[in-house]
Amino acid sequence: MGRIRAIIDIGTNSVKLLVAEVEGTKVTRLFEDSEQTRLGQGFYESSRLLPEAMLTTAQSVQRWAERAAAFFPERLEVIATSAAREAINQTELLEVVEHESGLRVRVISGETEAAWAYLGVTTNPNLSSKNILVLDVGGGSTEFILGKGLTPLASKSFKLGTVRLLETFPPKDPPTAADLQSVTESVQHLLTTEVAPFLDPYLAQLNGEPLVLVGTGGTSTLLARMALKTQIFDADALDRVELGAKAVIERNQQLWQLPLALRKMIRGLPAPKADVILMGSAIYSAVMRHFKIEQMRISTRGLRFAALLE
Repeated sequence: MGRIRAIIDIGTNSVKLLVAEVEGTKVTRLFEDSEQTRLGQGFYESSRLLPEAMLTTAQSVQRWAERAAAFFPERLEVIATSAAREAINQTELLEVVEHESGLRVRVISGETEAAWAYLGVTTNPNLSSKNILVLDVGGGSTEFILGKGLTPLASKSFKLGTVRLLETFPPKDPPTAADLQSVTESVQHLLTTEVAPFLDPYLAQLNGEPLVLVGTGGTSTLLARMALKTQIFDADALDRVELGAKAVIERNQQLWQLPLALRKMIRGLPAPKADVILMGSAIYSAVMRHFKIEQMRISTRGLRFAALLE
């Protein structure tokens, strides 16, 4: 029998819970869910988390802690990522969460977030022997991790995220072509000036060997759910999804042509995510174009899986 462990992940957009049985390097889900709290709302003008967003997030942590307790985990840990990492009032967030839930929060670095994303993805044996580029798009940051099999070669967290873009470039409703152009140009600029100079020397080491792009995190899961037209989170089905660049680019164009009310009606896209999906799809579309990647696999495993293995 493995050991039951639980992890609560405070992200820029959502608070997520994973409860799993851990046996060696094998992680078996027992329960997984998320709740959108939009911790990063209003954050990117002042680098200060708003009181109401912190309280909503802390109350979500408390609810997830109660849900996790039903599994009697040997360990329950709370981690926080981009928004908490950058906030000038980080201490206030940690105090509010501890007051509401009785739990202390560990704010992880961008380097740790990237390393865990890769480790979590490669717990899937089907990906553990390939050259892979893991792309973990979050609300406040995006991690790019290139590796050969179980060995990461290069990893870095960049200040590129769905909530960050939504706060910086709020689109009209319905979005205009100019709105999409502004977001696309911003993402492309970061890819050209920061991401590519970092990754290109390592990509050259692959000597033209096949490279698999693996999308992990909320946006990739939403793209897969829309492709499957499913309202439920079926991890096994999602982990089998492969999306071509043409399908990702066309989905991005479709989303940016629809008003919010119609995006909320798309099967597979939860209504609360109908605003932020614009930015996530724009990021994936731009990455696949820039690096000339034709196919992307989806992974529902990521940093929370790796956190449980610690």
